[in-house]
Amino acid sequence: MPLAQFKADLHIHTVLSPCGDLEMSPSAIVARALERGLDMIAITDHNTTRQVKTTQKIGRDQGLFVLGGVEITSQEETHCLAYFETDDQLDEFQAFLDQHLPPIPNDEDRFGYQLIVDENDEIVGEEQYHLLNALDVDIDSLYDEVHRIGGLFVPAHINKGTTSLMSQLGFVPPDLRADGLEINFRTTRDEILKKFAYLKRFNFITDSDAHFIENVGDVFNVITMEHRNFAEFRMALHGEEGRSIDTMAFRAARPGRFQ
Repeated sequence: MPLAQFKADLHIHTVLSPCGDLEMSPSAIVARALERGLDMIAITDHNTTRQVKTTQKIGRDQGLFVLGGVEITSQEETHCLAYFETDDQLDEFQAFLDQHLPPIPNDEDRFGYQLIVDENDEIVGEEQYHLLNALDVDIDSLYDEVHRIGGLFVPAHINKGTTSLMSQLGFVPPDLRADGLEINFRTTRDEILKKFAYLKRFNFITDSDAHFIENVGDVFNVITMEHRNFAEFRMALHGEEGRSIDTMAFRAARPGRFQ
């Protein structure tokens, strides 16, 4: 089957993330993604996967492929994206998150709500512990656990001024183990490689990191692959058999609404 191109925003938060706007329900996200012409998204709430399956169901019903993911905060306070293929993998990693997230209650007035909603936008649960805290697990051990389960591991927005490899460590370790790297819209792959040529062994993605509904799809990737599925995405992230990922930045002029 010939290869095709798919538009993908692979870093989106729902209302479950304390920093996610209350409009970021699964149904609203799917609707906005389709409106923006996206073929594929990933749900990546902070330190939880509990809003993924509902979004995936809505996506399947409406023709949008939804990757199951999570944005993990490592012990170094570095944000990392992980993507999983199956419900069992999501459940197993959720158990890992529950084990390693500090049991510090969320302060809704200070940090925001952490709501779980169904496909009708009805509240069905709430995360008790504050999801922005760091796990008691370092980045190397996170890579090991994600890969043990069968997922993909991508350090997030590595050039961001906070919660990134560069902000926390001052650089990207040359021996870093990862399936790819995410950069934010403020730079390009070429600009990163001018400063850090040793990172050319990685493929890059760039995403909206949307916390507000209007930002879904403002930044996206064009992924060349046969089908919209996890196996093909893995091949594209690794640059295998003609699959590839090109980063795009279609950003509206509202920088104050970006994280």
